[in-house]
Amino acid sequence: MLNPLSTQILSAMIAFPNAKINLGLRILKKRSDGFHDIETCMYPIGWQDAVEIIEHGKLELSITGLEVPGDDKSNLCIRAYKLLQKGYGLPNAKIHLHKIIPFGAGLGGGSSDAAFVMKIASEIFQLFLDDDLLEEVAAELGSDCPFFIKNKPAIAGGKGNDLTILNFNPDGYYALVIYPNIRIGTALAYKNVIPSADGISIEEALSYPIAEWRNHLHNQFEDTIFPAFPLLQDIKEELYQQGAVYASMSGSGSAMFGLFKEAPQTAHWSEKGYSIWSGKL
Repeated sequence: MLNPLSTQILSAMIAFPNAKINLGLRILKKRSDGFHDIETCMYPIGWQDAVEIIEHGKLELSITGLEVPGDDKSNLCIRAYKLLQKGYGLPNAKIHLHKIIPFGAGLGGGSSDAAFVMKIASEIFQLFLDDDLLEEVAAELGSDCPFFIKNKPAIAGGKGNDLTILNFNPDGYYALVIYPNIRIGTALAYKNVIPSADGISIEEALSYPIAEWRNHLHNQFEDTIFPAFPLLQDIKEELYQQGAVYASMSGSGSAMFGLFKEAPQTAHWSEKGYSIWSGKL
């Protein structure tokens, strides 16, 4: 499993927030608060950003790597730090984010960055906040954020922040994750979904051999996203043609992934100009 935090050096620390993929996703019903109840398995992968916090005279954010939309005030890293600052009187700091995980891909990169800012700040300034408390605070920022506190495979229910750690490890399998330069916002993804509680649970689907997941494990967002973005369905079909035992969209897209018994070939996808990550699960 991933080792997220580096060694503390004075009042500075660097960490490497990682992405996640969704193994199946069910949209069960629309809630009275406007959100949806979902069920999914979130699984951490090694596609990583880098974030550093240094005690500083004023609260600042600098970003390198991929472009991140929005201003500093709306950035999840700043919002995460301010939540702890308000609650625990933290000093100001400079946060530097090197962005590698694609944005708007269904990989949880922004949520991971925010969660790791909280974990770094808690360690640097010796708050000694336990994971359960950090999860509560992280939930104020977004549904995916609490997952990245413990950063272990989990079944996520409710809005996505009711987590049950899953003793599950597809040992020996490789993942190939492809971001085809299509950005899909959450609002767009949910726009045409038809919630349904029909079918088996995600946990039951995962109990089948991985070679049988294709018949049991489904991301319901594909039903409405694929007609709008047919390239994503083409990528899924090509992953199967290349030998994937299971292929799916992650979250609300647009990243697609395949699981392979052997290390997959990646040159074909790089030549298309897509962002990719491949590694063992």
